[in-house]
Amino acid sequence: MIWHLIAAVFAGLAAAGIGLFLRTLSGKRLPTWIIPVFGGLGMLGYQVSTEYGWFELKQQQLPPSAEVVSSQTSSAIWRPWTFAFPMVTEFTVVDRNSVRISDGDTPVADFILYHFERHYTETVIPQRYVLNCDSRELVPIEDDSGEPDTQATRTLRQDSGIYTAICPTGS
Repeated sequence: MIWHLIAAVFAGLAAAGIGLFLRTLSGKRLPTWIIPVFGGLGMLGYQVSTEYGWFELKQQQLPPSAEVVSSQTSSAIWRPWTFAFPMVTEFTVVDRNSVRISDGDTPVADFILYHFERHYTETVIPQRYVLNCDSRELVPIEDDSGEPDTQATRTLRQDSGIYTAICPTGS
């Protein structure tokens, strides 16, 4: 977080320097307010670039066995440009190396989902699940006891990203 603040300050200083250079080149005909305006635009440009580049950066940092199964965009009043171009602030990943499918009549997959969120800080929430590939029922596994939390069972849609990534074709 502190590094983003430092980078934003330096982006603002660099852009203000460009404004000062343009003012000098014009023989001081450009108004003096051009310098802080350029500084502010530089800081804003850095922030927008960082926010919109977060999802792609995190995808590049994932291992090859990871697959993004869902993503959520959001808009905020203090970021008015996000109403025209919503940005990804959350996404869910399944690591194919963590998937274990049972050898029975009913294929049951045991796997871990990683939920990434970006707010004022980044968070990663790993959660173990069991998925019945025939009924598409997704059951979270409690971290402490290792028991299924049947109260939180939900049925996935046929076209759900989790279902298509985990269950073998033809289930």
